[in-house]
Amino acid sequence: MRLLIVEDDPVLSDGLAVGLGLSGFTCDAVGTLADARAALRDHEFSAMVLDIMLPDGAGTDLLAQMRAAGNRLPVLLLTARDRVRDRVEGLDAGADDYLGKPCDLDELAARLRAMLRRGAGRATATVAWRDIVMDPAAMTATRGADVLRLSRREFAILQALLDRPGRILSRAQLEERLYGWQEDVESNAVEVHIHHLRAKLGRDAIQTVRGVGYRVAEGG
Repeated sequence: MRLLIVEDDPVLSDGLAVGLGLSGFTCDAVGTLADARAALRDHEFSAMVLDIMLPDGAGTDLLAQMRAAGNRLPVLLLTARDRVRDRVEGLDAGADDYLGKPCDLDELAARLRAMLRRGAGRATATVAWRDIVMDPAAMTATRGADVLRLSRREFAILQALLDRPGRILSRAQLEERLYGWQEDVESNAVEVHIHHLRAKLGRDAIQTVRGVGYRVAEGG
């Protein structure tokens, strides 16, 4: 899942990107509200980690604008302002979660997974489809009694497709979820990952909708 981190402290920003990357997230980071607005306009993210006190304004202003415009992107406010009143104001402004600095990276990753789980309408921490079960926290996948050995990219593609069976994701949408700004994307990268997944899951597991994208069957 691809995250946008809005944090003006470069050391903290880098630490968050690296730490959350180890938990399976693809992270892009900006340090101002203006850059955050441009990133949200030009790219698709699964969630955002947003600081409140930024050089060009308050993160809560951006959050309020997003919600007023109908943008439902899951947002976690991560800030040094951690009084009860601050947390209440942040949540009432439209945040899905709120965490004070400094924070534990494992807890932050768990809160992000919980937000994404709620957004996908799932009650459980695992993702199940047919006899395949994925555990995003442990980054493991099984098929029946067998452990599936998936690369990080393969895991991310399969999770994206299983989050909402039946929904078609285009190659561009999958690339947006898999790759950050600093990563080079080969033109056939998604097709190669899909090919590898079919070799491990069976050719009928992932359907190609010609000219549109990929999906797994709704209802398993």
